[in-house]
Parts: sequence; C-alpha cells; structure tokens
Amino acid sequence: MTEHDQKQESNQKTKRTTIMLVLISGAFAAILNQTLLATALPHIMADLHLEESTAQWLTSIFMLVNGIMIPVTALLIGRFTTRTLFITAMGLFGLGTLICAVAPTFGLLMVGRIVQAAGAGIIMPLMQTILMLIYPVENRGSAMGMFGLVIAFAPAIGPTLSGYLVEQFPWRSLFYVVFPIVVIDIAIAYFLLRNVTERTNPRVDVLSIILSSLGFGGLLYGFSVAGSSPNGWGSTQVIVSMIVGAISLTWFILRQLKLKEPILEFRIFKYKMFTLTTALGMVVFMAMIGAATVLPILMQNMLGFSALESGLALLPGAALMGLMNPITGRLFDKFGARWLAVIGLIIVSVTTFMFSDMTTETTFAYIAAVNAVRMFGVAMVMMPVTTAGLNVLPDKLMPHGTAMNNTMRQVSGAVGTAMMVTVMSNSAIPDQGLEGAVHGVNISFFVVGFIAVVGLVMAFFIKNPQRDARRYG
Repeated sequence: MTEHDQKQESNQKTKRTTIMLVLISGAFAAILNQTLLATALPHIMADLHLEESTAQWLTSIFMLVNGIMIPVTALLIGRFTTRTLFITAMGLFGLGTLICAVAPTFGLLMVGRIVQAAGAGIIMPLMQTILMLIYPVENRGSAMGMFGLVIAFAPAIGPTLSGYLVEQFPWRSLFYVVFPIVVIDIAIAYFLLRNVTERTNPRVDVLSIILSSLGFGGLLYGFSVAGSSPNGWGSTQVIVSMIVGAISLTWFILRQLKLKEPILEFRIFKYKMFTLTTALGMVVFMAMIGAATVLPILMQNMLGFSALESGLALLPGAALMGLMNPITGRLFDKFGARWLAVIGLIIVSVTTFMFSDMTTETTFAYIAAVNAVRMFGVAMVMMPVTTAGLNVLPDKLMPHGTAMNNTMRQVSGAVGTAMMVTVMSNSAIPDQGLEGAVHGVNISFFVVGFIAVVGLVMAFFIKNPQRDARRYG
C-alpha cells in the first residue's frame, strides 16, 4: 500500500469515527430521554394534579408516535439528504425537549412528548442505516457493537439519574439535562456530518402512511394497554385497537407489495437470513423488555424492596450488556453470528428458567446476579444477529431493513411486556397472598424461557454466506 493510500484510508477512518460519534450522541440523548421519565412520573402527577391513568400517557404516547414514525423513515431517507434528515430529527427532538421543560400544563407536556417522539423515531433507524453504509462488511460488527453500547448504557443510568434529579431538583430538570446534549450534537452535525445515503425521491403514498400509522399504532397501543389495564385483554380499548391495527396493517402490507415504490419494502423478507435474524432479535428483545418490566414489580410489590433498590438490581445487567456490545461486535467480525447467538441463547434460556423458581425469600443478590448473567447472554445475541441480517441486504434496501428491524423490535417489546404482565396476573393465586403473586411471576418467566428455547433452535440455522465465500472462495 502506497503512502497516499495509507493517508486516504486514515482520513476515511477519522471521518467514519467522527460521524459515528455524532450519531451515537444523538441516539444516547434519545434513549436516555425515554428512560428518564418512568421514575419521575409520581412527581409529575403530584405537581400537575394528575391521575396515574392520565400520567401514563406521557410514556405511552412517546412509544406510539415512535412506532408510527419508524416505518416512515425509509421513505424519508430516500427523499432527504443524511445531513438534513439527521439535523431535522434532532431539531424536532430538541424542540420537544424544550416544550416539555417549560410546559405549564399537562396538555403542553403531551405536545412536547409527541414532538420529541417524532424526532426520536427517525434517529434510531437512520443511525443504523448510516453505520451499515459507511463501514465495510468486515467492520460492521464492531460499529454496531459501539451502537449497542449506547443503547444499553443510556437505560442503565437513566432510572438512577432520574431518581437523583427528581429528589434534588424539580422534575423539569430532566429535560434541561437532555437539551444541551441535543444542541451540541446539532452544532457538531452541521459542520461534520456528510451525506452517505442515496436520494431516490420515492413517491409519497398518503394512504400507505395512514394505514401504517393505524396498523403499527393500533397494535402497539393495544399491547401496551393490555399490559397495564385492569381488564387486560378483555378491555374494549384493547380489542378495538387490536382489530383496527390488524386490519390496517394487513391492508398496508398488501398495498406495499403492489406499489412500485413502497414506503416499507416487505420483499426484504425474501432474504431468508434477514427474516430469521429479525425473528431472533424479536425473541430476545421480548425476553429483555418483559423482564425489565416484571422484575421491578416483583421487587417492589412482592418482596418489599424500594424503587431505588429495584433500579440498582437491574443496573449491573444493563452495564454488563453495554460493556459486552463492542466485544461481541468484534467477535462477530471474526467468527460470524451463529455461535455467538447459540451460546447467548443458551445463557438467556437457563437464566430465564432460574427466574421461574423464585419465592418471597428470594434475595436482592440473586436477582441482580442472575439478571446480570442474563443480560450478558442478551448482548451476545442482539447486535450480532441484527448485523448478520442487515449484511445480506443490498445497500439500496438498507433503509428498509433498518426501519423494518426497528419496527419489529418496537412491536416485540410491547408484545413481550403485555404478555408477561398478563401471564403474571392470570397465573397469580390470590388465596396464597404474596406467595401466590410470586407464583404468577414464576409462570411468566417460564413462558418466556420456553420462547427463548425456540429462539435457541432457530439460532442453529444462522449462516454467513458472504463470510464463507470469502474464506473458501
């Protein structure tokens, strides 16, 4: 390699690293914001005189709008330059954050959350698309590993940071903490971010956007309400939203298959590897999010721990997952996804079944240790299978692949939470008091353990054709 080539390669690496830092900062702010609010809800309820069912909309509406925006991102990536779209998404997110910080009423706070979610819904799939396009196939695992570090680290510190801030300062401080990160990131992106996605100017099909919003929005809302509603799946809200969601989504998919320029390209499921890894990612995400919801309920309502203690029990697992993501990314670049996924799912399956045998005497140390090992397993699966699936897609389909991946993950997170909470409630034995309630939790983990075993079987079918072709060709 000549000196000129070496210099060129060095410049390219520097540019890639700069772009990556800009993107990761944006994603960090978006994910941190999502996890900050849960701990602060009681303070917001007291300050604005809200009922729990009303205040819950501050988190539900964020997830809903996020879920609606993600499928549309592939269309937006085709119509706008990378730089314009990223700065606009961060601008929307920043504007929403500012509205939330100064909102005197619940109505305006909701508006702020909607604007925030509209920006955040674009940021995540856009970021994945850019990373997959600027890195060569052999380095994508490491890049996605760094991305995974942020995805895990922000939720790890979110609840603890939130708990500290709302005890020391007014709840608005949560938004004032996020806002400067957004402003700095927009400024850096303005000067350093270059265009990497190809503009194809696809035609905007308004009916598809409406159907997508009703389809994904209806299903996400139905699942999230089923998990928190006293009537569960029998609630009228749940039944109506699920029916509307299912009909709209079916119509949306059929329409996309007929359009020359679909908003979301469902033909990418013809790539078997992408379909398999997307399904695997959904299984793991379902197991991860469901447990993150059920464990704090178990610890606070049944085992007598405080909110802070339940947050601290999950902290080692989230931190370990964050630290492992860059390592599993490098391992993926060397060995491919199959054995990482197999070993990871064995760990997830075993630790999930360990959570299906708890009692009222279960200790803090047991929950924290088992959860940490479990999250270690999740880290071995999550980013490697995502990267392996996206690697088989041609560059022009990358925006559709990342949008589909993120959409399916949102849906599986809502399904996992609703399923675990429903199984937990239905399997509880009221006559046996706390023991009966813990029994419900055990059954919910048993069900998830079975799903993890199904994922383990699927993991054996992962292949890496490009890598094999290079090695043996």
